[in-house]
This record gives sequence, C-alpha cells and structure tokens, in this order.
Amino acid sequence: MGQAKGLIGILLAVAVVIASFSIFTVNEREKVILFRLGEIVSTDYGPGLHWKTPFVNNVRKFDARIQTLDAEPERYLTGEKKNLIVDSFVKWRIKDVSNYFTATGGDAVRANLRLSQIIKDGLRGEFAKRTIKEAVSGERLQIMALITEQANRQAEAFGIEIVDVRIKRIDFPPEISDSVYRRMRAEREGVAKDLRSRGAESAETIRAEADRQRTVIIADAFRDAEIIRGEGDAGATEIYAKAYGKDVEFYSLYRSLNAYKTTFGSKSDILVIEPDSEFFKYFK
Repeated sequence: MGQAKGLIGILLAVAVVIASFSIFTVNEREKVILFRLGEIVSTDYGPGLHWKTPFVNNVRKFDARIQTLDAEPERYLTGEKKNLIVDSFVKWRIKDVSNYFTATGGDAVRANLRLSQIIKDGLRGEFAKRTIKEAVSGERLQIMALITEQANRQAEAFGIEIVDVRIKRIDFPPEISDSVYRRMRAEREGVAKDLRSRGAESAETIRAEADRQRTVIIADAFRDAEIIRGEGDAGATEIYAKAYGKDVEFYSLYRSLNAYKTTFGSKSDILVIEPDSEFFKYFK
C-alpha cells in the first residue's frame, strides 16, 4: 500500500513537470515563435495559455511594443553642397515575427543597425535634392513622410513596420554656424546704422521745422505787438487831441504842470532860463 502511494506521488510529480514544460503564456505585449527542433512551426499566438510538446518544441518571445531608434546626429549635403547636421529618431515595431527572426536573429540591436542604415540613406537622398531653406523649413514635413514611406518598403523584408520617422533638429556645422552668425550680425548692424541715420535725418528735419515755426511765431507776435502798440498810440493821440480841442488853455496848463514836476524833481536841480520866458508864464 505504501509503495503504491509513493508510485502515485512520483507519477503526479512527473505529470506536473511535463505539464510545466508543455504550457507557455503569451501576453498582449509579446509576439511568439514556436520552434520544433530549431525549425519555425508557428507564430500565430494570441494572448493567453498555449500548449507545446515538451523537449521537442521551444518558444521565443519578442517585444511587440513600439521601439525607438534614436540615432546619433549625421552630416548630410544639400543640393547646394552645404553641410547640415540632422538629428532624427525612428519609431518601429515587429510586424512579421517570422521574417524578423530570420533577418535579424531576433536581435533588436542588429535590427536597429539595419534600420539606421536605411534611414541614413533615405535622408541623404532627400537632402541632396533640396536647398537649405527647403530642407530646414519649407519641406521638412514632406521629407519625414517620404522617408517613412520608403523605409517601410525596405523594412518590410525583415518583418519590421516603420511607425514614424521624425527630424528633431537641423543645425549648421560649427564652422558654418559661426560664419552665418557673423553675417547675420553684420546685416543687423547695417540695419541698425540705417535706422540711426534715418532717425538723425528725421530729427534734423523736425528740429529745423521747429526753429522755423519758432521764428515765424516770434515774428508774427512782434508784428502783432507793434500793430497793437501803434493802434494804442494812435488812440492815445486821438484822445489827447480831442481833449486838447475841448479846452486848450486847461490842456496847456496841465502840460506845463507836468513839465514843472518833471523838471524840478530834486532840490539840487538847477535850471538856467529867463524868468519871463514862456516856460514860466503860469507862474505869473
């Protein structure tokens, strides 16, 4: 009886071991290849539990998520034979796991190397067709779309789908950047000098106009003042004349008194004149 129980326990243990070697799991982030003695048998496995033949079949799993290839910046020639440094990255994923394994051995590093060469060749060809202005701003989106399409056709042969190709930055090499900076600085300085000269010219024009208007205003004011003064003198003369005409004797007396007051303004004043002169007629 004891030997029977021991035998059953051994058989159960063997069954558990065989079952563990016969079951494998696949999640939604993975693609799987089932091999039979090194030969690809099947790749069509969805998420969940699956069976395999122990010691005959083996399974390899690959990441089915989108991968990123962030390559080092590369130097490319434009259609004007000018160098540009382009920094780009690629988003890709496994489309056909069987082709992917056959072409790259399932090595993501090898896949990235092959993709990197495809992208470099594509960028080199597209930049060679364009000027710096077209490459930097005018047709940048078009370049990325064309590279994505071309790279997808080539990458399909080894089971990879290119999701997107993006150009992060386009820079001039340091030696060209310095010359461009110097040229831009010279242009800005030229514009600044032109603006300063125009400002100085406008300032002189405004100043001259202000001086002219000042002279005109002063001249007009002086003219108006003289006219008013003349009119006042004329009015005073007319008033005096009318007053003089009403009482000639009183007016003569009034003028004589004013003359006496002006003449004898101080006790030390001396006037040498005939006593019976016309000046002293009102003293008599």
